[in-house]
Amino acid sequence: MDPNDAVRPNYTLEEFQEERQQLIGEGLTEEQAIQSLTALWNVNNNAERACWAARLERLEEARQQAEEDDTQRRQDLKDEEEAARLEDRKKNKNKYAPLKPSDYCELHYFTNKGLDEAMASTLVAEPDALVMLPASDGIHSWVPAAAVKDPKAAPITKDEHLSWEEFNEAAPCIVVFMKMHDWPDDRVNMHIQFWMAMQAHHWRHSPDPLQQRALLLYQSQQ
Repeated sequence: MDPNDAVRPNYTLEEFQEERQQLIGEGLTEEQAIQSLTALWNVNNNAERACWAARLERLEEARQQAEEDDTQRRQDLKDEEEAARLEDRKKNKNKYAPLKPSDYCELHYFTNKGLDEAMASTLVAEPDALVMLPASDGIHSWVPAAAVKDPKAAPITKDEHLSWEEFNEAAPCIVVFMKMHDWPDDRVNMHIQFWMAMQAHHWRHSPDPLQQRALLLYQSQQ
């Protein structure tokens, strides 16, 4: 029970006659006995309040420490997983998306959907198995698992048919892959500047969807 909620007894009541009488027997008047009992209760209550406050402080410190430890464990795990992914990508660059400066590669492979498909293809154990993949028109088709492992054999969405959402997924991702595959800085910067100029073009936020799509079409032809 929280001692802060305790109510000091009224030592003038009949129920405390015995306690008062003990003090009166030691030479105190009844008024002095009442004052002594009240003072003793106050001392005990103050001590209990101090203990209660210290206990709450210890509990709060323990809670905060547990929360910090949990946050640190989560961050450590996240850092370890990210480091493992980066190390795996460095060792197996072609496992995820072969990307050479001399190659043309559709942005589709770097959208969230394209990356998910590439990751799923690496989990196929039987090369003779068939896997069902969606085409850009929404119709699903069965493709040999061995073909799926070659990203350019899987159904894709052409650059000019990407949505702006998909383009915004792919552009930052492909820049990361360019740097991972040691593209010259000037070529990487050229792509970044080109795509930033597209985003800044007044057609990008035009209410006319044809003007927005025209930018994506222009991008696909570069």
